[in-house]
Amino acid sequence: MKTSKAMVLATLLGICATFATSSAAIAQPFTPPSPAIDMDIAEVQELARDILRLRTLERNSAIARLVERGNPDVVPALIQSLRFLQRDDPWTITAALQSLTGESFGGDWNKWMLWQEDHPEIIPFEGFDSYKEWVFAKLDPKFSLFINSGVAHTIRLEEITWGGVRKDGIPALVNPELVTAQDKAATYLDDDELVFGIAINGDVRAYPLRVLDWHEMFNDVIGGVPVALAYCTLCGSGILFETAVVGRAAPFVFGSSGFLYRSNKLMYDRETNSLWNQFTGKPVVGDLVGSDIELKVRPVAITSWKKWLDRHPDTRVLSLDTGFVRDYTPGKPYAPYFNSPDLMFPAMVRNTGLAPKDYVYALRLGDHEKAWSLQLFAEERVIHDVIGARRIVLIGDRDSRTVRVYEAGDIDFSAHAKNDEQLIAGSQAWQITEDALVSGDGQRLARLPGHIAYWFAWQNFRPDAETRFE
Repeated sequence: MKTSKAMVLATLLGICATFATSSAAIAQPFTPPSPAIDMDIAEVQELARDILRLRTLERNSAIARLVERGNPDVVPALIQSLRFLQRDDPWTITAALQSLTGESFGGDWNKWMLWQEDHPEIIPFEGFDSYKEWVFAKLDPKFSLFINSGVAHTIRLEEITWGGVRKDGIPALVNPELVTAQDKAATYLDDDELVFGIAINGDVRAYPLRVLDWHEMFNDVIGGVPVALAYCTLCGSGILFETAVVGRAAPFVFGSSGFLYRSNKLMYDRETNSLWNQFTGKPVVGDLVGSDIELKVRPVAITSWKKWLDRHPDTRVLSLDTGFVRDYTPGKPYAPYFNSPDLMFPAMVRNTGLAPKDYVYALRLGDHEKAWSLQLFAEERVIHDVIGARRIVLIGDRDSRTVRVYEAGDIDFSAHAKNDEQLIAGSQAWQITEDALVSGDGQRLARLPGHIAYWFAWQNFRPDAETRFE
């Protein structure tokens, strides 16, 4: 969530000084050892804190006591401590982890996090929520708004990681300024750079990725509909959500919490400070857990500025006058990450059908979900498929990451030989619009909501959904 992996690590190491004053293959099924000695839970909680707040000798003594106790419920705290003590001597912590788990990953925090993800049977000690709050409050006191004693949660607190910034360190845009495409203020865009293209009720807008890379979220009203685009740069997904929810007095307004879960951003709403999974549109930590709220997804297209402008000459586009001082040069904050095959933060990739950062297009229709490798569109611009009992047609361009999907009914479409803005069905041309496929005699086939994502994020958060590779 910083400009590069190196900058994230530099920030982590700098803030680690608040805690201490002293200078893979996934594991096999784990059988926890039986506790060797009884210990009051209050002492366990204090010893877990001592690892991060004491000097080396005292810290080692605290670790030795926890190992002697012999209960793996302290493993999540040890893994948490390892991340912040990597610049110090980590070997006492790793020796403790090896003793309690039987695994040996040395000081590799990423591998220990993956092991932890793969072992949900390890339940943290009582009061771990308070411990987690204490740890994160050292980084930013405002983090206590999100994680605190007794907080409700549907994801494991031990898997929530710090992304390298404080609360709102990646500032969301709220009702940002837009200009017409003909305005001089829009000339900063090059033809081939990518934008998020959105059209709702005739209100047509472009939000360039070069700007959203720095903000990862905007809250706006488009065509009279309150929406938020939640853009997780780490998992390559920009998802457009409706923010008005039945039964609530006002639309949600979202920001970036500074936390991650399996390399996916945890956004938060400013009304309740609940944490939400960006990929699912559901609250996962906080007051809204158990509310059954799931944000409705709207269609959004990634495409080149030229293609969007040719299609929508009346579009408005995000101004560079965002109210924040940033270097909005294309790719400035994330180019090293986007150009690397590696993830910045740990997340399991169980299915090797694609590389972790290959792109897929994901479609969600109620209980039915499916994804398509973007590589499918390298040779075929138009693809027919079925999701649930519904026939659909996908129109895609691999190079610009552009995919739009529509109901197909019983109609078979093919690409128009001369016009990329149309499909052919029999002898009839159908216009491709942002809302629907429209025939010359007025028939309409609705567009369906979907988005682009990296493969690792789709398979991690939607492991049971179908994916088409060929």
